Amino acid sequence: MTVDIDLKKSVDHSYQIHIDPLPTLVFDTKVAVVTNPTVSQLHLSYLLERLEAPAIEIVTLPDGEQYKNWESIETVLNALFEARFNRSSVLVAFGGGVIGDMTGFAASIFQRGIDFVQVPTTLLSQVDASVGGKTGINNAYGKNLIGAFHQPRAVYADPHFLKTLPAREFSAGIAEIIKMAVTFDAEFFTWLESADLTQDAVLAEAVAKSVRTKADVVAQDEKERGLRAALNYGHTFGHVIENETNYTTYLHGESVAIGMVMANRLAMRLGKMEASEADRIESLLLKYDLPVAYKIGDTKRFYETFFLDKKSGDSSITFIIPVHIGGVEISDDIPKTDVMAVLETFAGAEE
Repeated sequence: MTVDIDLKKSVDHSYQIHIDPLPTLVFDTKVAVVTNPTVSQLHLSYLLERLEAPAIEIVTLPDGEQYKNWESIETVLNALFEARFNRSSVLVAFGGGVIGDMTGFAASIFQRGIDFVQVPTTLLSQVDASVGGKTGINNAYGKNLIGAFHQPRAVYADPHFLKTLPAREFSAGIAEIIKMAVTFDAEFFTWLESADLTQDAVLAEAVAKSVRTKADVVAQDEKERGLRAALNYGHTFGHVIENETNYTTYLHGESVAIGMVMANRLAMRLGKMEASEADRIESLLLKYDLPVAYKIGDTKRFYETFFLDKKSGDSSITFIIPVHIGGVEISDDIPKTDVMAVLETFAGAEE
């Protein structure tokens, strides 16, 4: 006997990304704002002046990638249960990529899923992390290995928040902008080479270009079955660096910057990328004081850690290989000898 369950329904997860001053956000249900002490001290009053709801809870998590774990998720969930939140309640992610990822993941599992809104406060989260519905936490084995695709109801990227960003956080966000240009838009990359992103109007244009690029990719490949994986350029290497340094030495964008240089080296070894283009990418990273070197202590261990990447298979590693500025290849059959040869060039590098 066979019983069919027909679930062939079209679900619309569309939403808007607002790159403007934060409007008044009005909700007819309980709202929990998830944030950290740094953002809370700088900007919580600004948000609360623009937030209307029958009840507002503030959930404060420790600041830092090292706290992107189950304990923090439990803190959020326990606060929701104690305040008697329900399936109609809403979470507001108010912070950078770490807060956004954890808030989205908590929203995806609380009572099997509730709505959440992104109010990103860092450049990296405004151009990348808040867009696309990737949520999750880290564990001992790697970055974002536990999580879910859970799209926000809306994203509000207010330039106001960027005015208080430390220089390193600002540069880390630019790394993701550069990544977006290298993967999909050569004209955008050329524009970035001469642009001064410290100017408000220029930065606003760069944010808009980056968001449009990612939104277009996500619209075509929401669950990262193919095209969207290209946005992980620099991340395969960068995630290993973050794991090796316990998420305390480098900001995410800084690890991605080093990862892009490593990916470029691999592309050049494979004859996929010209050295002149790799030099242009490295020069643009250096323009914003991003790190481009990393000393690998154990190349064999570094290589084995690749297999913990979500994109990798049981016996293959998926690499995003730039073939030119504005285009990349997704490959899972690169010989180990080539990868190890590139890693060895970093074994003697100075950070």
